[in-house]
Amino acid sequence: EGPKYQYGTGCISDGVLGSWMAMVCGVGQVLDADKVTSHLVAIHKYNLKRDLSEHANPQRPSFACGTDGGLLLCTWPHGGKLSLPFVYSDEVWTGIEYQVASHLMMVGKVDQGLDVVRTCRQRYDGVRRNPMNEYECGHWYGRALSSFALIQGLTGMWYDAGSDTLRSDSRIGDFRAPLFTAGGFGTVEFKGGKAELTVVSGEIPVKETIVR
Repeated sequence: EGPKYQYGTGCISDGVLGSWMAMVCGVGQVLDADKVTSHLVAIHKYNLKRDLSEHANPQRPSFACGTDGGLLLCTWPHGGKLSLPFVYSDEVWTGIEYQVASHLMMVGKVDQGLDVVRTCRQRYDGVRRNPMNEYECGHWYGRALSSFALIQGLTGMWYDAGSDTLRSDSRIGDFRAPLFTAGGFGTVEFKGGKAELTVVSGEIPVKETIVR
């Protein structure tokens, strides 16, 4: 099996994390697009569970357990699970769920991405968990901030402060969404093929708007 704490032939949810980071940062697709999409679709197919009642998690089951649903960090749908796989393989992390969901949206799989988000948010419905505190390694854990990428995933909205360029490649038609930058924040309204920025606080200079 090799050294302990590996994943072997498993389907790992953040297996193309670098590709996601490149797209979030505006670098674009750096890997084979078809293979990335295939991997993400496989994650949705194999790792998203609607009910974890029969799932054994020896680590921190409070993140998702019982009738909760969630996206497991790794599964072995075709067998071959290691006797000592990486420690957190059986857990559910919101930060990875949002990463996968937004990446699915970015490659055009919006329905699958929203499926992951809905399953995650059902756990934080205010009955069993605080809807404002998606905890992982601690309360208000930073990895859940990957949820900001959902805005980009749905709207294709991206601001380049180096060239003062606002881009939009909407996957949901018309929208109105928040925009946060180092210099200020506001809202972007996309309608009829045109994007308009309203700055609420600070400054967000825009020299060019690109709509695809």
